[in-house]
Amino acid sequence: MNLVRAELERLSARRFVQLMVVLLALAFAVTAATTLAGSHRPSAAELSAARTQAAEALQNMEAVHQGCLARKDGTLPIDPDEYLPADCSEVDPIRQDRLPIAADYLPGVFSFEQQARPLLYFLIAFLVLFGFLVGASYIGADLNSGGVVNLLLWRPRRLTVLGTKLGTLLGTVLAVAVVASLVYLATFWVIGQTAGLGGRLSTDFWQSLGAVHGRGLVLVLLATALGFAIATLGRHTSAALGAAAAYAVVWELGARLVLEIVDARRPDRLMLSSHIAAWLNGEVRFWDNQLCVSSPGTGPCSGFYSLTWGPSLVVLLGITGGLTAAAFAVFRRRDLI
Repeated sequence: MNLVRAELERLSARRFVQLMVVLLALAFAVTAATTLAGSHRPSAAELSAARTQAAEALQNMEAVHQGCLARKDGTLPIDPDEYLPADCSEVDPIRQDRLPIAADYLPGVFSFEQQARPLLYFLIAFLVLFGFLVGASYIGADLNSGGVVNLLLWRPRRLTVLGTKLGTLLGTVLAVAVVASLVYLATFWVIGQTAGLGGRLSTDFWQSLGAVHGRGLVLVLLATALGFAIATLGRHTSAALGAAAAYAVVWELGARLVLEIVDARRPDRLMLSSHIAAWLNGEVRFWDNQLCVSSPGTGPCSGFYSLTWGPSLVVLLGITGGLTAAAFAVFRRRDLI
């Protein structure tokens, strides 16, 4: 019997996996139905009014920028009650991440251009949970029930068996994630075209969305391998669930609070959630008041620091790879009976 085919059959036959697939489809259906029910195709009058409001907002931004430049060169007096940035480029419309558009002033209208990324983040979060739980239950149930022992009777190579299980698991989860995300985005694109606004779907838009999608798939695979590794080390599905809950409570909540109390510098870089956000977005910025307190009298201080996707990926790969290697090493020598 082919080992990969056998593992595929065992994985697809698990009721927990089937339940998670049903929950994934249900969450997708509820989100799509809610979006469709709350959106409508904007009329010509609504579009015209929204474009006017967007143009006025852009003019106000230009006026604020010109007023800042005029106060800096002394053309206009400085109003002490009005905020004046240290650098007028902060309010320069050209330097902003995005400018006002008509979709911002169309309440009750779904815009695929505006909502595609948040919706994709929601799907990635669900798929990460899906992968972690399926990975943990897949190996945890086999170890607890003796299924691995029975498998080793006709294929007595521990690392081959465990490696095949992990490879089959990752391939299956990746296939589910790719199909689910493509159907998910295609559905909301259709909703935008028929019951909302599609928006300006330029090449840059699709490249940006594709980058988030690709990084999300990597994160799903890492979460799947992590659940598999922790359950292998603990010989039970509950070991992975307990480890995840303990980390969230003890470190993400408890340690974060302690670090804030002691005024530690750059505490967010010690949190796994920060590195996940940096990997998905490419870069995230955090505020740390200690950066300004420790360097007084050196001019304006922003107090911001950044985490980028490169170091964050190294952290995520290091944690997942380390635990997976430990799981294989322990499985090789452990008494399974």
